[in-house]
Amino acid sequence: MGLGHGLCNDPADSTSSPPAGPARAGEEEMPPPRLGPSSSSRRRRIAAEPPPGLFPGRDDLLRLLAVLAIAAAAATVCSLLNRRPRPFCDSGDYDHYDSCEPCPPNGRCQDGELECVQGFKRYGKACIEDGLLSHTANKISELLQLRVCNQHACVLCGQPAEILFQEHDISSIVDELLSKNSAGLNEDAIKLVRIRVLESAQAFFETTLTFNKVKAFKCPELVAELHMPLTCQIPLLWALWSIHQRRAVSNRAEQIYEQVCEILEDNAINAKIGNSECDPWVVASWLRDHLLVPRERKNIFLWKKVEELILEDSRIDQYPKVIKGESKVVYEWQASGSLSAKIKKVRGARGKSRTGAAAIKFSEELGASEGEVREHGSCDLTRKARTKA
Repeated sequence: MGLGHGLCNDPADSTSSPPAGPARAGEEEMPPPRLGPSSSSRRRRIAAEPPPGLFPGRDDLLRLLAVLAIAAAAATVCSLLNRRPRPFCDSGDYDHYDSCEPCPPNGRCQDGELECVQGFKRYGKACIEDGLLSHTANKISELLQLRVCNQHACVLCGQPAEILFQEHDISSIVDELLSKNSAGLNEDAIKLVRIRVLESAQAFFETTLTFNKVKAFKCPELVAELHMPLTCQIPLLWALWSIHQRRAVSNRAEQIYEQVCEILEDNAINAKIGNSECDPWVVASWLRDHLLVPRERKNIFLWKKVEELILEDSRIDQYPKVIKGESKVVYEWQASGSLSAKIKKVRGARGKSRTGAAAIKFSEELGASEGEVREHGSCDLTRKARTKA
């Protein structure tokens, strides 16, 4: 035991601190050394501090974070690459939306795959319309409308052309236009464009039947007029203006004719009651100059129209009469009885439509009441005419 214990002891310890034994005789026993306060506090502080190398340094932390970020990114990429997209449900399958994507509009789905119909392209999980196909269809439709409406416009201008186009004619024109404006489309796309153009033609053109009961198409009348060339539009506008002028002259002549009837009837009534200042007749030229304003006197067609209406009236007699050595044409009312009440009603109903200056002047000269007209109006007209003559 004592030999083994001595072998395990550190030789340095045996030299530096010899084992304490009983004090020899005559030697004093030395007390153990005392530690100062600074040494004890230092030892406590050293015991409280963690040993160096327990926590990683700043560089080690940065390297650790970089490794973790790279590992997370790699895991994310692997999960995305390994994840398979959800298949599309078959067309018409509405019961398994939880396990598959619904088939989008304008698409055909079978065995989980999506195929867009003609005229549409796949964009993600949807089918969008092909812009080139729509543009081509619109262009062909415009060219078709232009050709058919130009033919109709030529007929309106009096030129030889066709108005009615049967279905096979429209199909032939569409095929011709597609051969020149295919825009690089494939055969299936061209077929779809043709279908769309024919549908557009059905909606745009008017449909009618030919003499043998065959369905035909024609350009609308108003649209055809817009396609008329300028050289044709000017005569047409002139013709429309002439029609408008003739109607205006006819309406004004009817107004003047009614005034002539009133004046002649008043003259006839006043002459029958013995008014010496009234003559039963009225000179036609005096009546014309009295009822027409200077601007209307230049229109030779206006008074001619009035004369035609007077000649057609059986109540008015027309004959020549010599006045102060000059032959004049006079008008005389031949009807028995008075038609003033009826004429007044007609004049009251049409009074609002009379806007001519001659009608206003005539009503002012004839007075505000029927009695005043019969007493003075028409007789004053003949008297003034005699004075001028």
